[in-house]
Amino acid sequence: MLKGFRDFIMQGNVVDLAVAVVIGAAFGAVINSLVENILMPLIAALVGSPNFDNFLVVTIGDGVAIKFGVFLTVLVNFILIAAAIYFIVVVPMKHLAEMRQARLGVEEPAEELDPQVALLAEIRDELRNRTV
Repeated sequence: MLKGFRDFIMQGNVVDLAVAVVIGAAFGAVINSLVENILMPLIAALVGSPNFDNFLVVTIGDGVAIKFGVFLTVLVNFILIAAAIYFIVVVPMKHLAEMRQARLGVEEPAEELDPQVALLAEIRDELRNRTV
């Protein structure tokens, strides 16, 4: 039983997953720091407060508060985090991959045309030629 557990733990995909989780957690801290310490203060400089928690609080019934501002703060944070990941990670990685493929001379394989679409295109072209 212990040998089976050891074999499971030593499989490559388990170790890869563990490394990915650790790197993901560290990267998450970097992105959160970017949003909290750079982007949100810039928003605060523009609109006066980086926190919308007290914006549009509606109290109903026995003092039950519906806090639309808290949702707005979370939504703004999500958009900022998504934008930071896209512009700091996705775009540069895509650019680096394209540069690498160009350097290696790798071209995207031409997408095969569906035979039915090709047949329809031939029929269309033939009909155009007949009417002219």
